[in-house]
Amino acid sequence: MKKITLSLSILLFAGALMAQMQNLTPEMLLQMGKVGALGITKDGKSVVYSVRTYNIAEDKKTTQVFIQPIIGGKAVENPKAGDLIPNNRISPDGAMSISSRDVAVVKIFGKDVYSDLQKSDVMIYDDLNYRHWDTWEDGAFGHVFINTLKDGEEVGTLDIMPNEPHDCPQKPSGGDEDFIWSQDGKQVIYVTKKKYGKAYAISTNTDIYAYDIATKLTTNMSEGMMGYDVNPAFSVTGKLAWLSMRRDGYESDKNDIVINEPTEKLNITKDWDGTVNDFRWSNDGKMIYFLAPIDGTVQLFSVTDPALTKKPAVIKQITKGNFDIQTMVGQSGNKMVVTRTDWNHAAEIYTVDLLSGFVVQLSHVNDEKYQKINMSKVEKRMVTTSDGQQMLEWVIYPPNFDAKKKYPTILYCQGGPQSGLTQFYSYRWNFQLMAANGYIIVAPNRRGMPGHGVKWNEQISGDYGGQNMQDYLTAIDEFTKEPFCDKNRLGCIGASYGGYSVYYLAGIHNKRFKTFISHDGIFDWRAMYGTTEEMWFVNWDLGGNYWDKDNAVAQKTYNDFNPVNLVKKWDTPILMIQGGQDYRVPIEQGLGAFQAAQLQGIKSKLLYFPNENHWVLKDQNGLVWQREFYKWLKETL
Repeated sequence: MKKITLSLSILLFAGALMAQMQNLTPEMLLQMGKVGALGITKDGKSVVYSVRTYNIAEDKKTTQVFIQPIIGGKAVENPKAGDLIPNNRISPDGAMSISSRDVAVVKIFGKDVYSDLQKSDVMIYDDLNYRHWDTWEDGAFGHVFINTLKDGEEVGTLDIMPNEPHDCPQKPSGGDEDFIWSQDGKQVIYVTKKKYGKAYAISTNTDIYAYDIATKLTTNMSEGMMGYDVNPAFSVTGKLAWLSMRRDGYESDKNDIVINEPTEKLNITKDWDGTVNDFRWSNDGKMIYFLAPIDGTVQLFSVTDPALTKKPAVIKQITKGNFDIQTMVGQSGNKMVVTRTDWNHAAEIYTVDLLSGFVVQLSHVNDEKYQKINMSKVEKRMVTTSDGQQMLEWVIYPPNFDAKKKYPTILYCQGGPQSGLTQFYSYRWNFQLMAANGYIIVAPNRRGMPGHGVKWNEQISGDYGGQNMQDYLTAIDEFTKEPFCDKNRLGCIGASYGGYSVYYLAGIHNKRFKTFISHDGIFDWRAMYGTTEEMWFVNWDLGGNYWDKDNAVAQKTYNDFNPVNLVKKWDTPILMIQGGQDYRVPIEQGLGAFQAAQLQGIKSKLLYFPNENHWVLKDQNGLVWQREFYKWLKETL
């Protein structure tokens, strides 16, 4: 009798606990604590991180700073903890600092050209790159300054890029990593692309420059290296390394680690069939740790320095699991402090044992919230593609999934097109939230994704509507064979290249899908070529311009792979989302698609964000995005 009573009590407790659990909502997602790692303290014993929270009702963000011992101890809020981190802006001897600020170099505004017309607001351009990402070119460029300090105060400053129409940090997304002190404090190393106008718009050839403080001379450290050269970093022994791509104009080229040896630029990852996201030297300067996509995740690796070992570089994968190592915060003894995510969990601070790969959670910012949220089951599958290759796909199931029921299923199309579909945690495209709304998500690592070898990664260039579209259709067709997949309720969603995929699939899907959602997707390649800003991207991936009739690759893209040419075949409800300040995929793409659907009598809706770029960055705008997203799916799926 006691056993029965005990069992009943356990069941009742479990039932009460289940009743308290909730599926994730957009509001809950928005109020997650957003963890940002700031660095390791000077003594190497603690990590400092920030937590940003958001109050929906007040439309207010709050940021707190915490210090957390790496071994034992709890996190303690300390607004001044950032002062305990080494300041890499200060020279090793403390006499100087480096900074960056915009300097007016080129006259763009009418009032600058015509001094008597100061009320004019016209902008005058005679060359390309007149706008970039979400900003119009205003003639000002980010320059690096060396500041002389006295008692910690700035008493003098020197622009080391005077009169140059070049940026450091690189726009739109460069940061402090683009300019650093040399280990001895005698040089400033910086990244820039010393090109202007059309030359800038068609090239990815950034270089690593060294400015000598004594001689005031600048040297190109990566002379003759024609692709992206970025992220310079010194070892404790003074060795310089950086990330390098080989080919000019190819922004998704294999990313390698190059060490600047006295007699050569030593590429230590060239024979490895992968691409590097980020790297940092070990504390003793004897090896390099790096992050890279592999099999639908991002993991931590190490590579030896051949110049030190006198042997070929040895690459070792340190971590394994269904998660992403997002950033390396710093090394503390035999541990690397990192941030980690997966599709059920936002970023938190972890440590990785560099010998065993064992991962331990350090910060617990959102634990209390997770205890009240029903988690999604995440499954990794392999699918045979139409050309006989093995393709990885992720499947995310609704909480409390019941295989005896049937579920509406959504095909997710990743952007990039050559960005990894890994275990990221997005505050917009959140798979846990999608699943929490009752949908199964099928997310294939189609052709073009990194983490499956360089050949797989590169195949998509010049073949936008080809094999990778068949990969998408294979992924959803194979999944519909599952008895719990409601094949009469299939949706297709994506952003950027994923949004292009949606527009393209809408013309070839042969009534597979009941609804589509495209965010900042490419609708017409000719208009895209005429209005996008980074011309190297369209030149490389599309094969060139649309007026070159002798270019077979380009002509196939602009004709066979152009969604606007398939619009007569559209027959399915479609939601278009467009940012007004998106200059990568400009406004006419979303408006053109919406107008085409409307004029054909297709159920459609336009969600227009006039002050957002290629992303949605404002919190309440993001909440509108989520509510409209799920409203549309409820109406049409």
